Order: sequence, then C-alpha cells, then structure tokens
Amino acid sequence: MSYDLDFEKPLAELDKRIQSLRKRNDKARADELAALERELAQATAELYRNLTPWQRVQVARHKDRPYTADYIRYLFPDFFELRGDRRFADDRAILGGVATFAGRTVLIVGHQKGRDTKERLDCNFGMAHPEGYRKALRLFEHAEKFGFPVFTFIDTPGAYLNLAAEERGIAEAIAENLLRMSTLRVPIIATVIGEGGSGGALGIGVADRIIMLENSIYSVASPEAAASILWKSTSFAPQAAEAMRIIAPALLELGLIDRVVDEPLGGAHRDHRAVAETVRTALQEELAHLLNLPIPTLLDQRYARLREIGAPAQVRV
Repeated sequence: MSYDLDFEKPLAELDKRIQSLRKRNDKARADELAALERELAQATAELYRNLTPWQRVQVARHKDRPYTADYIRYLFPDFFELRGDRRFADDRAILGGVATFAGRTVLIVGHQKGRDTKERLDCNFGMAHPEGYRKALRLFEHAEKFGFPVFTFIDTPGAYLNLAAEERGIAEAIAENLLRMSTLRVPIIATVIGEGGSGGALGIGVADRIIMLENSIYSVASPEAAASILWKSTSFAPQAAEAMRIIAPALLELGLIDRVVDEPLGGAHRDHRAVAETVRTALQEELAHLLNLPIPTLLDQRYARLREIGAPAQVRV
C-alpha cells in the first residue's frame, strides 16, 4: 500500500517501519511487526474517520481509485460496450453498454478518467464532450425501448468546456439529458464513485436513487473554482470545500442523495474488489425496491424527488 496523500504522512512513516522489518525477515521481531501493523490499522481508521471535506476531496481524486471500467470488470463480467453518438464521434470519457446484473439485462453508463497517460488523454481525464452526453442519451433511450434498468457511475471534474464543445452544443446536450432522464420509463440508479462535478455529473445523474461512496464528492463546482470566485484565490479551496457541503454525509442530511456506501479501510483505492462488492449489495437492494414500483408511480416519485431539491424539510412531500 502507498500512503501518498499529504495528510497520510504519519501513516507513511509507520508503513516504512513495517516494510523495513518485513525485509529483514527476523522471526525474533515478529511481535514488534504485529504490533506495528495493529498500530497502522488503528491509526488509519482514526484518520479516515475524521477526514475534513478537503481531505475527502483528495481521496475522491486519488489516482488509484476505482473507475467505471473497474466496477464493470467486477460487477458486470459480460458487459458489451456500445459506442458512438450517431452524429459526430465516440467520446471515451463516457463508457456505456449492456450487461447482466441480478439475473436481468441492465444498461450501464459512466464517466471514465483513464488509468495511464495514454488512456487519460483518450478519455480526456473524464471530462466528456457533447458527443459523450449524446451517446449516453442514445443508450438511455435504448434502455427504455427494451425495458432495461439503468445504472450510471459518476466520476468527473465536469464537462469539457472549450470552443469546440460550445460549438457542438455542450450545454444543450446536457440539458436534453436532464429532460429525457426525468421521464425515462425505467428505473435509474446513479452512483457517485469519485468526483461529481457540476453539469458534467448531472448529465448522467438524474435518477430515482443516488448513491455516494463514503469518500466521494458531489458539487456544483470544484472547491478550487468556488475559491477563485469567492476569494479570488484557489488557496482557499479547503475553506470552500467546507462551506459547500460537498461530502456524502452532508448531502445525505440535505436529502440530495439517498445512500452512503462505506469504503474499505483507507479508501476505495486500497481494495477495488471489496468496494465493488459493497456497491453490488447497494445496487441489488435499490434495484429490487424500484422494480416493485409500477412505472407511473416510479415517474411520479422521480418528479417529486426533483421538485423537493432545495425545499425546506418541513414543506417536503
């Protein structure tokens, strides 16, 4: 395991001592090694139990955190990718296709950041272009046509904004997805697995249930962007992260999400398989509930959910 985040330095020192003892392979010091391993586990649990919002931002952005492709590998082994928006191109920042889950066919759409340099460039670091959101829309309509439940996996700093994206209608593409997803006649479950940034996240984020991983974030803007606007300096990003209430527990309290999924000790990046299994359980439970609802009831509840966003708790239906 690597402890490469700034706030993990005390853990890194403990881990360094543990690795040194292991290399010596000294059986006489086995008790010391076991004690250090227990100390590291306890220190990690204590640290991650009390992370600040800014520290959670760093964990959500960790380079080793599982991406959509990783969840697909663990949860949907028969996944068949569908590409292209049938208008302009295939955007690799949006990964989508069909698979089997809990005995039925489902449709999957998610952001993909890329693991190595080449893939990150191909995926544009998870920042989708208009054609990415139009591909997602095409797949959503495919799911509705055949009655496939939809799973989306959100992990993006935001939609890609440059002149070409504006010329091809990035705002219109996202807006059309918001409108269409609000009336899609199949269950939709969205899971925030890392960063949920601005309209780029919302473009595949209108859902009947929104799940967030424990150390993921979901916000109208990045802390750096908010700090630049409010304080004219990105150095105030930690204060912005605190003020914006972008972490999962705060969003659950506000009623903006429906469920928080626990991560393995030290974050999802430390055990991809374990967090995938936890997500599997959450998806199975939420899907089973939604499948029991008649479609008119499903749509009515989705509409009510959207209308309640931002309303005071006492006036919520």
